[in-house]
Amino acid sequence: MLRLLAAVALAVCSATLPAQQPSPVSPDAADIMARVAANQDRSEAERAHYTYIQHAHVTSRSGKTIRCEETTDSRVTPSPTGSAQQLLKLDGRVLVKHKYVAYKQPMKHSGHGPGDQQGVDADLGLGDNNFDRELAEDLRHGLTQSKTRDGIGKGLFPLTSIAQADYSFRLIGRERMNGRDVFHLTFVPKEGTDGSWKGDAYIDAGAYQPVVVRTAMAHNIPFAVRTLLGTSLPGLGFTVIYAPQPGGIWFPVSFGTEFKLHIFFFFNCQITLAAENRDFEQTHVNSKVIPAQSANSMPAPQP
Repeated sequence: MLRLLAAVALAVCSATLPAQQPSPVSPDAADIMARVAANQDRSEAERAHYTYIQHAHVTSRSGKTIRCEETTDSRVTPSPTGSAQQLLKLDGRVLVKHKYVAYKQPMKHSGHGPGDQQGVDADLGLGDNNFDRELAEDLRHGLTQSKTRDGIGKGLFPLTSIAQADYSFRLIGRERMNGRDVFHLTFVPKEGTDGSWKGDAYIDAGAYQPVVVRTAMAHNIPFAVRTLLGTSLPGLGFTVIYAPQPGGIWFPVSFGTEFKLHIFFFFNCQITLAAENRDFEQTHVNSKVIPAQSANSMPAPQP
């Protein structure tokens, strides 16, 4: 009798206990980055429906001395091949004979987009000493203006489906980053590929979108280039911060880099660039495709 009562009690207790759920399977690095690639490919297309302002600040230093400094505001609008930038404002200064000369127009011959082409190279008394100014403008243009819609130079980050083919990713774990639950991954180029970067990617664990990406050069500039040109870029790397915008599309909102530049064995400087994308607005284009046979049958407009 006691055995029977014990068996009944055990059965009743077992029936009242909740069924144990299997532990969720954590995605691996390949699964995470496959989802990121799909989202990035989709985001690149959707970014064509946004305009925004890009605020950029670039400095060139020799030791502690600022040789040239520029701050710009540009309006970025989508185009069929990427984006177009209209220069709205430029405040710059360049060191000339131990004194700073201010300027508010880009160099006349820079040819860096529709806004810059209208600039007039004011007579600053620089003579042939335009190198520092030209370097600052060329670097700003090269790192922020290209055939992309996010205001960042093309090919800097291995997140799209095409770029990911050149990299190996490893999942480090989960962390908190910018108030979000993220996967922390590292990446390096695959052997025998054209991958140029190594670094860390912090991926939102719910949206599978990048939150922060940090990169550094995976390889040094080839010895032949350094020998022939005397060019070196120690410390070259980038940090990009992403955030969702109205409509749910994730955009880079902050982009920065700092590195040293050695050219032709005689010019050494340290370059700093910080860019911020803000004031996002969605463009609304309502269009309707009408088949040819339907267009022919439409009634003529009334006077």
